Amino acid sequence: MTTTTSTPEAILDAVGGADNIVHLTHCATRLRFELRDASVIDKATVEAIPGVLGAVPQSGDRYQIVIGGAVQGMYTEIMNLPAMKNAAAVSDADVKAAARSKARGKNAIVDAFFEYLSDSFRPLLPVLLGTSLIIAGEAVLEAFHIIDTHAENLPPTLVFANAMFQSVFYFMPIMVAYNAAKKLGIDPWVGAAVMAALLTQDFAKLSDSASTVCSHNSLLDKDLCMVHIAGLPMQLNSYGGQVFVPLLMVAILAPLYKYLTKIIPANVQMVFVPFLCFIIMMPLTAFLIGPIGIWLGTGIGAGLFWLYSHVPFVFAIAIPLLYPFLVPLGLHWPLNAIMIANINGDATNHLDYIQGPMGAWNFACFGATAAVLVISVRAKDAEMRQTSLGALAAGLFGGISEPSLYGIHLRFKRIYPFMLVGCFVGGLVQAVGGLLTDGGVLTGAFAFTSLLTIPVFKPMFLYAVSVLAGFVTSFFLILTFDYRTKEERAAQAAASGAVEASAEDTAADLALEAGAAGAAAATVAEALEPGAVTEIVSPLTGDVMALSDVPDPVFSTGAVGDGAGVTPSGEIVVTAPAAGTVVVAPASGHAYGINLDNGVELLIHVGIDTVNLEGKGFDVKVKQGDRVEAGQELVRVDRAVVEEAGYSLTTPVLVTNTAKFASVELAADGGVEQGATLLRITAKD
Repeated sequence: MTTTTSTPEAILDAVGGADNIVHLTHCATRLRFELRDASVIDKATVEAIPGVLGAVPQSGDRYQIVIGGAVQGMYTEIMNLPAMKNAAAVSDADVKAAARSKARGKNAIVDAFFEYLSDSFRPLLPVLLGTSLIIAGEAVLEAFHIIDTHAENLPPTLVFANAMFQSVFYFMPIMVAYNAAKKLGIDPWVGAAVMAALLTQDFAKLSDSASTVCSHNSLLDKDLCMVHIAGLPMQLNSYGGQVFVPLLMVAILAPLYKYLTKIIPANVQMVFVPFLCFIIMMPLTAFLIGPIGIWLGTGIGAGLFWLYSHVPFVFAIAIPLLYPFLVPLGLHWPLNAIMIANINGDATNHLDYIQGPMGAWNFACFGATAAVLVISVRAKDAEMRQTSLGALAAGLFGGISEPSLYGIHLRFKRIYPFMLVGCFVGGLVQAVGGLLTDGGVLTGAFAFTSLLTIPVFKPMFLYAVSVLAGFVTSFFLILTFDYRTKEERAAQAAASGAVEASAEDTAADLALEAGAAGAAAATVAEALEPGAVTEIVSPLTGDVMALSDVPDPVFSTGAVGDGAGVTPSGEIVVTAPAAGTVVVAPASGHAYGINLDNGVELLIHVGIDTVNLEGKGFDVKVKQGDRVEAGQELVRVDRAVVEEAGYSLTTPVLVTNTAKFASVELAADGGVEQGATLLRITAKD
């Protein structure tokens, strides 16, 4: 039977349903849940869902489910589920009250901080990746002496090309402010507008004011200018490309905005809330928050730069060894902010020194994934082959490590030690190369470290050799020693052997199997024999209706299959019409797919839109994979719960493999008793 519980439904069921979700968002590879109660989730169940690469429990009732590159589509499908639409009606006050009722510990606060960083940067990753490829294209052209990006007078074409990627970096403070404001639940355009005030031409002209005084700062190695506004001194900075300033600004703007919405009448909030935010936050940002953000970012960057400049050998090795532990915890986001600050800062000549060593980690990670792919092909492990192939493609061409990390590496404990050796070797090559070339690997772009962005790193040869060394080391270590333990290999071999044995069993072997199994095998195609007529009994007692009268176009049009509808009467007990195997049984209890032994594939959908009840009123008796006999209970339904919720109890009974038969006819009229003939199916001649 081809009908199965969809992955979005399975994920929603696994996290406790829509009522258990306080907030759902996603990053480049992960669904990020904030739940009312995360203890209801079984990690193994989540990771067994098709399309799920891994699950990451966090403190504070936060939970991450790793999907990979298809996360945007999965997020959209989950949000479009009927249950989620109902959940969206939960008031903001209810959500806040639930949040306040929890005692959030230190770890939860840390999680919230890094989630704030993550959600402020996450939406920018696609545009950053796009700009990095433009920069990579320029680097390739410059390597072949087609263009010269360092010429004193650039041609208009190159100036325009530079504007194509520099726009993203220059206006990044506005983008970060928008995302940060949205994350904290206020009007994102207010946050963007406050930050935009510091990027206008008028603000830049203050540097040319007659009252502006500049002095050289030896620590920052730059000129700092001061201007007096209304008699108050204001430090002038170039805020293009800054990330710490908008993060700090929005963190202060959000509580102000929410306070104003409480004290200002609703009918004038549209005007006066933004107005008051502007006249408070724009000066506050220009006079105080902006300079603090500049100094904060500069200070953190200076600390890392000191390590890079004084002990570059250690730095080049430490970064790739740290990243495998930073990424799973989400602690790599502050480093991303520093990379961007380096590229936009004068102190480092607009060059970043972190991404080069980071590339050694990424390619060691991809090498491990490549080895898993080769082993899975040898072992004929279709699931792991598919997972590793997708993760490897996302890594090599997108520079994204999460599909590999969560889908494979964190699931098999043998991978990390071998991968860390690859990280060390890649970092060591950069460290030694840095000594020989009197410098490390640098880049002027925020580049996802993939095959496509190798040209943006200098020296390109050193970087290419280092990432190749990391890749090859991890690859051959895992290929040699395997990523599975002996027990995991034995379990996989047993599963594979069972499949092969089932195909090679002789008739004599089958005869020795259990009588029930033998009988089932003998009748498996009974309903499909040419001209055979098979009767399907009703799974419940009630009034019969033609399928075309069922109040749901998905069923009434026959799109799922031919059959009939039964409106239950009295106590609602749904039973299996005949012996078979349950292939669909969602936790909501509203639908059951059964592959009958006689070859008929049946779907019993209890009620219309009852999936929205998320299991309320459904006492489920079976689960997916169970063997059932004729008359065995599938579910008991509380009529009052369903009717009170306003849903129809009409139950479609459908033959989902209708195309294999000549006809599927309704054999009952009026009322039908449970166990009495409902459908008559005729096989093709």
